[in-house]
Amino acid sequence: MKKKIIYITVSLITLAAIIAALKFNKTKTEDRVFRYDREKPVYIGAQEVKLSAVESERVYSGVFEPEKETKIGAEIQGKITELWVDAGSYVAAGQKLMQIDNTLLKIQLENAAAQAEGLEADVKRYSVLAKADAIQGVQLEKALIGLRSAKAQKALIEEQINKTTIKAPFSGIVTAKMTEVGAFAAPGMPLLQITNISMLRFTVNASENDIQVFQNSPSAIITPDALPDVQIQGKLFMVGSKANPGNSFTILFRANNTSDNKIKAGMFGRVHIKDRKTKEGIVVPASAVAGTTNQPQLYKVLNGKAALINVSIGSRFDEKVEISSGLKAGDIIVTDGFINLFDGANVRYK
Repeated sequence: MKKKIIYITVSLITLAAIIAALKFNKTKTEDRVFRYDREKPVYIGAQEVKLSAVESERVYSGVFEPEKETKIGAEIQGKITELWVDAGSYVAAGQKLMQIDNTLLKIQLENAAAQAEGLEADVKRYSVLAKADAIQGVQLEKALIGLRSAKAQKALIEEQINKTTIKAPFSGIVTAKMTEVGAFAAPGMPLLQITNISMLRFTVNASENDIQVFQNSPSAIITPDALPDVQIQGKLFMVGSKANPGNSFTILFRANNTSDNKIKAGMFGRVHIKDRKTKEGIVVPASAVAGTTNQPQLYKVLNGKAALINVSIGSRFDEKVEISSGLKAGDIIVTDGFINLFDGANVRYK
């Protein structure tokens, strides 16, 4: 019984010592933790809001497409015996692309040429005999008709032979090769695709409320998303007259590509439409705007304190934004020193 009491007493003493040590460590740790003084002023960068001239600009997303692109097929059927280009090859207008077997056609051409020669000889002979009244005139007429038919047949075969050599309809890049030497070609079967990107189309889908914006802007600057330093001049080509299934209207611009064709078909880009009228507005650095896209905010200085206010954003250009509501001329806004800044913080600035 006595041993049991001693065991319990020792256990309680040990537990009390552990608790005391933990409390001491907690107090010591809390003393080391930095506690920010929320009453201490935060030093910020600030500027006074002023009215300035604002050139309104609207930006619309779109996609670049080639001005010329076609799939090339054969007009007659036959086996492909020569193929002089590959995917990625540059071809000039009229350049030979492939050859279809024309052996039988050449034999037919020789036969048609021989028939024509024979009929020409008949016509010459019948002409002499007809003048001497040695034969009836109908025989000469039949020979002449036969000669015209033979010449037409010869011309038909020659045209078919010409069509066995497939040529490029315009200059461009072979962007797809769908056949090989030895394959069979037939009308309606695509064999090659040629794309010319020296001239581009830029397609935008705009709402009905934006149609007038484009109609008032016959030209605009277009920038590829992947090449932000590249700008090309686009000319308005078409404003859609009928909405597509998404209830938007197709707007087309034409533009010359860069000299080295940096812009590729299928790239995304933005067209910048500027309003011809300038107005006065409030423009602030984009870095001063916080919050979210749906609800932009910024800090305004009121009575020595930072007040987080909601604003509305109008146009965006370069590294600045137009504030359409929420600020007025003479207001002071925070532009720098956002670390430790919070709504209601005391602030200091020069």
